[in-house]
Amino acid sequence: MGANPILGVFLSWMGGLASASFYVPFRKVRGWSWETFWLAGGVMSWIIAPWFFAGALTKDLVSVLQGTSPSTLFWTFIFGVLWGVGGLTFGLTMRYLGMSLGMAVAMGNNAVFGTLLPPIFHGQFGQLLAQRSGVVTLIGLAVCVLGILFAGAAGLSKEGELSHEQKQASVKEFNLKLGLMVGVFAGVMSACFAFGLDAATPINEATVAHGTSTVWQGLPGLVVIVAGGFVTNFVWCIILSMRNRTYGEYLKIPAENIAAATKAPSLFGNYFFSMLAGGIWYMQFFFYTMGQSQMGRYKFSSWTLLNASIIIFSTLWGIGLKEWSGVSVRTKLLLALTLVTLVGSTVIVGYGNYLQMR
Repeated sequence: MGANPILGVFLSWMGGLASASFYVPFRKVRGWSWETFWLAGGVMSWIIAPWFFAGALTKDLVSVLQGTSPSTLFWTFIFGVLWGVGGLTFGLTMRYLGMSLGMAVAMGNNAVFGTLLPPIFHGQFGQLLAQRSGVVTLIGLAVCVLGILFAGAAGLSKEGELSHEQKQASVKEFNLKLGLMVGVFAGVMSACFAFGLDAATPINEATVAHGTSTVWQGLPGLVVIVAGGFVTNFVWCIILSMRNRTYGEYLKIPAENIAAATKAPSLFGNYFFSMLAGGIWYMQFFFYTMGQSQMGRYKFSSWTLLNASIIIFSTLWGIGLKEWSGVSVRTKLLLALTLVTLVGSTVIVGYGNYLQMR
């Protein structure tokens, strides 16, 4: 299958929708601590789903991984470990800032570092500046960053308008200072996923050589990257479980948690919604790797498309979940500018890739 930037943009948007939506099922989990439902969902997103889809849609998965050089596997895995640090703090970002502002802060750093560093590392940045298609694509990234700034401004505007009680109603643990610190760190570390995908290029080439369709070529590399993320998150969640004595929650919801819950919790329901969240999370990169395969030489720009669409859909989720209820016309205008600017950035990036194909 030849490259198709229009299809690549669409698939990247599907990945963004999945990423912006994965945390919603977690809101249905009751009576569990954060570390419990995060790890329960992670087993699905980092272990079960990657192996299932890669095994079902690619050729000779185990042979491809066994034939990959140790150096490639090592760096792909290590970038996954580093991304895992960003991933677990990503959840904390939304915990302290809410979905809209949390996504904006983390994704802003993620978009810039994850998009620009791979071409810089490969010495391709100068070539981008020398070609019209490359300049247009970089303008698309700049517009994306502008949209992220609008999103951040909307969040700050909201924070200044709502009372403490209103903030707590929409985001129970709202903490602007701590949330911003965690969000910046999470965004920078999360960009390591893009580096892991770049390091996994030999795995992509090997699976295609074994007969895998190019549209599925990124799935074997995902197995290695998210395995690294699983290690980071597993270790941290176990530490928290031991420290907070919450390890028993996997087998039985504590009586005090049941009494404190506004609605009766269910062990089956908690596992179901956690696994559902994990499955939705995995789909962001399932679609993203498909979209990246359609972007031609500028596949690095897919990272901009993913991050822009994540913020678009997370903003819409925030509106739907009434995180923005009661805000002023000024804040609503900033939200509208966020959406319009980010949609425009994806159009510009897609056009840059179209010019590159021509």
